[in-house]
Amino acid sequence: MPTRVRSDRSFSDDFDDGYIPEDEEDRVFLRSRRRVPVRKRGWLATRWGRIALALGVLAVVAVLVTILLIVRNFFLEDPRFRIDTAASIQTIGNSELSRTQLLSIFGADVGHNIFTVPLAQRRAALQQLPWVQHATVMRLLPNQLRVSIVERVPVAFVRTGSTIQLVDTTGVLLTMPPAMLAARHYSFPVVIGINPTDAPETRAERIQLYQKFIGELSGISSQLSEVDVSGTEDVRAIMPSAGTDILVHFGAEDFAARYKTYQQHLAQWRQQYPHLSAIDLRYDHQTVLEMAHSSASASGATATTTADIAPTLAPAPPARRIAKPSAHKAAAKPALRPLQKPKPKATAAPTSTPPPSTPKPYIQPFDRPSKVRN
Repeated sequence: MPTRVRSDRSFSDDFDDGYIPEDEEDRVFLRSRRRVPVRKRGWLATRWGRIALALGVLAVVAVLVTILLIVRNFFLEDPRFRIDTAASIQTIGNSELSRTQLLSIFGADVGHNIFTVPLAQRRAALQQLPWVQHATVMRLLPNQLRVSIVERVPVAFVRTGSTIQLVDTTGVLLTMPPAMLAARHYSFPVVIGINPTDAPETRAERIQLYQKFIGELSGISSQLSEVDVSGTEDVRAIMPSAGTDILVHFGAEDFAARYKTYQQHLAQWRQQYPHLSAIDLRYDHQTVLEMAHSSASASGATATTTADIAPTLAPAPPARRIAKPSAHKAAAKPALRPLQKPKPKATAAPTSTPPPSTPKPYIQPFDRPSKVRN
């Protein structure tokens, strides 16, 4: 029996001789083939398609416009949105201005549709009123308007010619009827130096200086008669004292400290100088006092609070400047007069009027109204 020889070659090795089946050959050929894209023409690419698209867009726009017009006509023509009477206009925040004054701005809007009211123009017209600082106008559906204003707050009286007006914190002049002015019971001082012809910036600067002065001297505004801020470097106030008015120069700073000096020494000054008419507190180491002209030749015109006086502070010649004498000098001066002038007329009592040849006392000049210099 012949012996079967086992071969190590497998069945697949017998056919692995580079032969490629037909299906595999066809598959390789198809993979290498280049595909050509096929262009498909839609209906939008045609002329009739584009015409149809344009007509559709126009139809949508026409529908939207029609809807908007219908809504607009509804809000503008419907009687429910009409302002029938002035009672449909609410006013809030007015105390100095009457309701009639505010409604005069909206006279043309009564009987018209609420949406035809130009709110920006009405707001601008309201703010043209002197008493109105800020205004707001809004619609309240269906047929009402609300007017809300913030009025200006007066801080002082202003004398303009022969009339008295009020002024607010920004320098705006306010007019009020005399009857209403008397009913308000304002206790402001009269501010001098704020005029209607001045620029708004100038009025605002001067009223700010006045507010700074009143703020540092809190609690005494009712005691002031007049405050002059025409010179920004020197605030001058007329203050009543013992039935008379005294002009006090405060300068432009340190108002509280200078008022304290005024309070501490006023009684002493009034006792020494009964005809005191003005006090200048602008200097650091001296106080210049001014007497009334009727008594200048009898009691002297100026004095200082301290013995050491800076010569540069007095613009007059040294021969005419008078300092407050010390006690021993005042006692020694009458004893020397008989040696210089032995005539009987020269031996008069020390309290008599000095001879005409004696230099007249110097009066510190002030920019003062004629009332003080008389």
